[in-house]
Amino acid sequence: MIGCGKMATALIRGWLRAGLTQPERLIASDPMPSAREVLTRSTGVVTVADNRQVVEQSDVVVLAVKPDAIPDAIVSIRPSVTDRHLLISIAAGVTLEQLDRLFGEARRLIRVMPNTPCLVGESASAYCVGGAATDADAAIAERLFSAVGTAIAVPEKLMDAVTGLSGSGPAYVAVIIDALSDGGVRMGLPRDVATRLATQTVLGTARMIQETGRHPGEIKDAVTSPGGTTSAGLHALERGGLRAALIDAVVAASERARQLAHDPEDSPRRSG
Repeated sequence: MIGCGKMATALIRGWLRAGLTQPERLIASDPMPSAREVLTRSTGVVTVADNRQVVEQSDVVVLAVKPDAIPDAIVSIRPSVTDRHLLISIAAGVTLEQLDRLFGEARRLIRVMPNTPCLVGESASAYCVGGAATDADAAIAERLFSAVGTAIAVPEKLMDAVTGLSGSGPAYVAVIIDALSDGGVRMGLPRDVATRLATQTVLGTARMIQETGRHPGEIKDAVTSPGGTTSAGLHALERGGLRAALIDAVVAASERARQLAHDPEDSPRRSG
């Protein structure tokens, strides 16, 4: 793992939690001692400052750095990368073509957009496969990311939309849960009770849609009685523009991902 930031930590903890691997089979690098210390303390994984050391000891290398840090990360490992290495990038907005160009030659590359619920085994990840990668490489990526949730293969042209939807989506859902909790508190519920009810409602509804395969609109209609409480609440949501706001959020995040692909230097400079 190149990078010991939040996503790297979430993935590693998810893989360990799923029993996919053991700490002694993993190694991670980061220039920041504090990031390395946190990852080692929370997972038991060996961490180092030298990116090349990670590559030399690994067959599968995950590039878990921010988009603006990708060029420097690749420069640091390029001399050590060989045909035996499968390289998986989770840097938002960085295309396979850009990665190939930075490596200077075709490498076995897979681009993945995971999200942070991988920490609890519920990630929504999408991946696309580079031209030099094999079917076996794709199977490895699917296995890694299916171990921490759902992994779906998509054409690369859709990856910006994936970033805007599921990549940023946990933040949107957290805001929704927080707002529902605030509404419960406004109507007299204790904060802890309101948050537990809001969280379980979102979780239960999501599982109902996932396991039954029913359209979300069907679930909505099943709860809504003519002239009832849910109808009144839905009217308030429509009046407040919730649906439009969520659509706009996905569009804005997708467009930002596309912008970063053209100007990675515009990205905040963090390690993960």
